[in-house]
Amino acid sequence: MPPANHTTPHDPAPTDLTDLTGPANGSANGSGGPDGSAGTGTSGTDALGAGTPGTGTPASDASDASDTPTPDTGLLSPVRAGGEEALSDEAWVAAMLDVEVALARAQARLGVVPRWALEPIEAAVRSRPVDVARLARRARGSANPVVDLVRTLMDAVAAQDRDAAEFVHRGGTSQDILDSAAMLLAARSLDRVDAGLGRTADALAALAARHAATPMAGRTLTQHAVPVTFGLKAAGWLTLVLDASDRVRRVRARLPVQLGGAAGTLAAYQEYARLAGIGTAGHAAALTAAFAAELGLRAPEAPWHTARTPLADLGWAATAVTGGLGKFAVDVLGMARTEVDEVAEPGPEGSGASSAMPQKRNPVLATLIVSAARQAPAYSLVLAQSLLAEDERSAGGWQSEWQPLRELLRLAEGAAGTAADLAGGLEIHPDRMRDNLRLTGGAVVSERLNAVLAEPLGKAAAKRLLAEVAREAVTGRRPFDEVLAKTPGLESRLTGGTKLPELLDPANYLGAAEELVERVLHRHRTRATSNAEE
Repeated sequence: MPPANHTTPHDPAPTDLTDLTGPANGSANGSGGPDGSAGTGTSGTDALGAGTPGTGTPASDASDASDTPTPDTGLLSPVRAGGEEALSDEAWVAAMLDVEVALARAQARLGVVPRWALEPIEAAVRSRPVDVARLARRARGSANPVVDLVRTLMDAVAAQDRDAAEFVHRGGTSQDILDSAAMLLAARSLDRVDAGLGRTADALAALAARHAATPMAGRTLTQHAVPVTFGLKAAGWLTLVLDASDRVRRVRARLPVQLGGAAGTLAAYQEYARLAGIGTAGHAAALTAAFAAELGLRAPEAPWHTARTPLADLGWAATAVTGGLGKFAVDVLGMARTEVDEVAEPGPEGSGASSAMPQKRNPVLATLIVSAARQAPAYSLVLAQSLLAEDERSAGGWQSEWQPLRELLRLAEGAAGTAADLAGGLEIHPDRMRDNLRLTGGAVVSERLNAVLAEPLGKAAAKRLLAEVAREAVTGRRPFDEVLAKTPGLESRLTGGTKLPELLDPANYLGAAEELVERVLHRHRTRATSNAEE
């Protein structure tokens, strides 16, 4: 039950709470600093949604009003176009508000916050959206958006129940809120990434199984090397996708909440517990566990304000995703060349069109994936550098993480979704693969010939002979097999009744390709479909 002097939600909120709280960190004049501390007072005029209808801009603050901002639509990063909303500024604000609610609920579980205060807090979050553009500008005053967000939220709660506003952000610090929101958004994003990887893996597995024995030219340093199978190539792509998914799941499972208070001791959280008559022994661990349970994240052993392994892990996971998918895409680009024509991208009419050349069918999906793979490592590098965080909160290091993290997650999501489309509709041209294998007239199996001829001729002599045949074939513009067949006495030196045409057939020199494909497919078949099943 609320105290006897508790004000009902119908009572008007005060225009200034400094008479109740004093002009400390949370004074009504909007003080708050770049150290990440957030105020605890309210101004009474800066409530969420107050002022101009539909904008959240106070009528008294006309100088801070803004035109409706143009959202980031992905115009310059089409690999993730259409997926901006999930990681937009609005989504970050919503996540921070989710974190504030989760903190209040966790403290209510432990008796630090009265349960009657939860409904006004939750109602304020549900019903009064923040003017995000205005919040962004005001973040310049504290070097993070949480300080002004907390003031705004407190005012919104006070408008419904001024006593409940006292229990907003109780003991919190800005980094607790923003880091936890970042992990919450990252968790949701990694779930979407893993879903895209799962669809990609299923499609690649089907290709690998269908073409396990389909011969094609293996290429090293851009040149024909030895025969491989398209199924083995697809199994290689599948391996990279499974590796990336494994990393995503490991990182997702370990994403932690942040709860440390001003400098990582949870002192304020414990002090509020003491004032509420709650024993402080074990309170830090209990509150962290309850907070983590509310958000569906891991409860860390200690705060990680300047122990930024989670950020570095996210950077590497996103790079593994985009890099693995990038390898798939790079191979498709090469195989889809006009003169190679071993695969073609899917797409409706008009997909892959050129603005100048009507005959073109450009491999746009692979192009988009490669664009993500080329950008991601640079963003990941910024997150890796966050490990060099000084003291108990980094000045500039912490702030430098937010945008690269968002872009990395967007790129990983976009690449995974695009790769699923590419793998699911990739057109395979086995006839062209066989035609390309015949381009060198059997030179692609020279390695096999070298092994077979080593016994009668000696290894060094066999290699010299084949090198001379290859050189004559190239300089004379003649097929390798034709030159080889005219080598005096060669056929008679072959042992075991082996005939030269059999040795020169690429389909007879595929090694353990089918076995290797099956091993990769077994990994795919026996793997859990999600973290929940592991």
